[in-house]
Amino acid sequence: MKLYGALNSPYVRMCMVTALEVGLDQRVELVKADLTFVQTNKQLERLSALGKIPVLETDHGHPIFDSRVIMEYLCHAGGNKALLPDDGVKRFRILTLLALAQGLSDATVGLRIETAARPKGLQWAELEERLKSRISACLDELETQWLKDLSEINLGSIATACSLGYLDFRHGWLDWRKSHSSLAHFAENFYARDSMITAALPGA
Repeated sequence: MKLYGALNSPYVRMCMVTALEVGLDQRVELVKADLTFVQTNKQLERLSALGKIPVLETDHGHPIFDSRVIMEYLCHAGGNKALLPDDGVKRFRILTLLALAQGLSDATVGLRIETAARPKGLQWAELEERLKSRISACLDELETQWLKDLSEINLGSIATACSLGYLDFRHGWLDWRKSHSSLAHFAENFYARDSMITAALPGA
């Protein structure tokens, strides 16, 4: 299998960490796919009309996207039901946590675009504040509503750790740990997992 993207994307990293956690790291090849916020990539467009990372190309040549679907597919391919159980209540609880974590990444990546990628003078201050507000709201909910679920190894906790890692990587100046000590404790413990270290952020 080929996973297209780069580990500086929180979405790609979530998928790679999942592959490592389910024991598929020897079967999943990370293929670097260059992509900027304004440039397209023909290779990605061949695999997906979305033209976004990540895309997983299966052993049979079938493309799978987006990251949530890829993570679930990797659990299926690895025969792992611990990261995403079949039980309905537990399953949808984890999927909701996964969606929350990916929403955190959406806001964090959006803030990166607004503060670093958009040409000087074209930034939208109101949007920047909106994105920072979304980040803060996600962190608050993770801190107050999800610590029990985060104490387990599942797709939601993987996505949360990768989202927080990207937040540290791109926006350390937000200093989110000061007001979210329990979430910070979770992050430090999860960052120490072999899967997170193997799929480390560039330069980390």
